[in-house]
Amino acid sequence: MSTSEFAPRRPPLTLGVEEEFLLADRRTRVTVPRAGEVIADVETVLGPQVQSEFFATQVEVCTEPVATAGELRRQLLHGRRVTAAAARRADCLLVASASGILSCRPMRITDGDRYRRIAGLVGPLATGAGELGGCHVHLGTLSRADALLLSGRLRPWLPVFQALTVNSPFAGGLNRNCASWRSLRYARWPTVGPAPVLDERGYDELADRLVAQGTVLDRRMIYWYARPSEHLPTLEIRVADVNAGVDTTLLLALLLRGLAAVLLDEADRGVPGPVVSDSQLTGAHRQAALYGLRGTGVGPDGVARPMLQLLGELLRRGAPGLAATGDLEQVKSLLGGLLAAGTGAERQQAVRRRHGSLTEVVDDLAALTVHAG
Repeated sequence: MSTSEFAPRRPPLTLGVEEEFLLADRRTRVTVPRAGEVIADVETVLGPQVQSEFFATQVEVCTEPVATAGELRRQLLHGRRVTAAAARRADCLLVASASGILSCRPMRITDGDRYRRIAGLVGPLATGAGELGGCHVHLGTLSRADALLLSGRLRPWLPVFQALTVNSPFAGGLNRNCASWRSLRYARWPTVGPAPVLDERGYDELADRLVAQGTVLDRRMIYWYARPSEHLPTLEIRVADVNAGVDTTLLLALLLRGLAAVLLDEADRGVPGPVVSDSQLTGAHRQAALYGLRGTGVGPDGVARPMLQLLGELLRRGAPGLAATGDLEQVKSLLGGLLAAGTGAERQQAVRRRHGSLTEVVDDLAALTVHAG
C-alpha cells in the first residue's frame, strides 16, 4: 500500500514513554542509591511523572500521553533535564544506560512491600543481574480487545525494535560481549518473552491462572514484550533498552505508532496476521540482544532474514502510517542518523576503545542523556 492510498478508519494513536534511568556518583561513577532524594526534589516539578523503580539507584521518568512528535520530544527532554538537575544537587549523574556499568554492591532494593515481594518471588534474579533499565512505549487509546489484536500482529517486528535500541554492552565493570545485557538477563524473569496471541477471554483466563499459580504477584507483573496496560487504555511495548540519545527514543515511539496504524488497518480489512512461532521469536529476540542490528530476525512470513533487511521492511510497511501523522520524513532522518552513528551499544564500545575506561563511558552517556542533539 502506498502512502497516498492509506486512509485509516481509526484516529491516530497517542504516545506515552517511560524511561528508567540510573544514578551514578559524580566522582566514582558507581551507581548510588539516592533515588528517594532525587525523586523528592524533582516531583515538585514533574509530580507523578517521576517515580521509583525496583532498585534505589533507579529513577523512572514518564511523559504524558501526546499526539505529536514535537510534544513528545519536548516532554522527554524536559523530564530528563529537570531530573538531571535534581541528580546533580544530590551529587550524582543521571545516566541513560540499560545496565549498571559500574554497579554498587550490595544492591539496595527500593523500600516498599511490593518490591520486597517481587524480590522474594524471583530470588537471585533480582539482584544478580544488577540494574536493568528499559524504555517502554504506550500506544493508545485502545480497547483491551484492540490492544491484544495489535500485540499479536506486532510480534515479528519487536525483535527489530529491540535490535534498534540496544544500549547495554557493559555491566558490573565488565564487557558482557553482547549488545543488550539487559535483554539477556531480563529474559530470565517470570513471563518475560513474546506475548501469546490472545483475545480478551483468553487474556483474562491466562492472567488469572498466572496469578493463581504464583508465577506472578498480580497482572502488573506480567512482563510480556507487549502487554495491555492494567490501568491505562494502551498497549505497552517493553522490548527497548533505555537510550541516552533522546532522538533514539523518539524514533522508537514514532516507528511503533506508524507501524501500529498500518497493522490495525490491515486487521480491520481482514488481512491475515503473521505466521511465526514462539520459538522463532525467542530466537530472534536473543539475536537482537547478542548482536543488535547485525543479528538475524524473522519476518511475518516466518522466514529468517538479516535484522537490517527487516528494518528496511519495517520502515516500508509503516510508511503509510507515518505519513498519515506527518512523521515519515522525520523518521527517515532520525533512522539515517542512527544507522550512520551506530546503536547505543556500538557507541559505548567506541568510547571504551578510544579512552580505555568505563568511567568515560558513563560520562558520555550522562552528557548525551540531556543533550538536545
